[in-house]
Amino acid sequence: MITVYGIPNCDTVKKARAWLTQQGFQSSFHDFKKQGVPAALLPIWLGEFGRDKLVNRAGTTWRKLEDAAKAAVIDDASATVLMLAEPSLIKRPVVCWPDGSWTLGFSAELFEISAQNAPK
Repeated sequence: MITVYGIPNCDTVKKARAWLTQQGFQSSFHDFKKQGVPAALLPIWLGEFGRDKLVNRAGTTWRKLEDAAKAAVIDDASATVLMLAEPSLIKRPVVCWPDGSWTLGFSAELFEISAQNAPK
């Protein structure tokens, strides 16, 4: 099963979910706002992508943070605390593919490669 993690009103998440549906893939959706950020997965995501990619510093949520909160993100532990407190800071979508691989963000090319071995 493909699992998409994110926020339902995020345009990139919408594009990713629509692409999966159009290609005939079934997926489950984990809503950060309703279900929370899965804390046990954050170390995996940090290992896969690194905090500089996982923490979305280009988004509105980051820009609204106080400078002290931004400056406090100095390592994975401090990034984890902030992402748990502000789920919108996580770049989206984070996708777990059936083979156990992970992707961050959406592009049709990236999803085509990742979905090659996924059952429909």
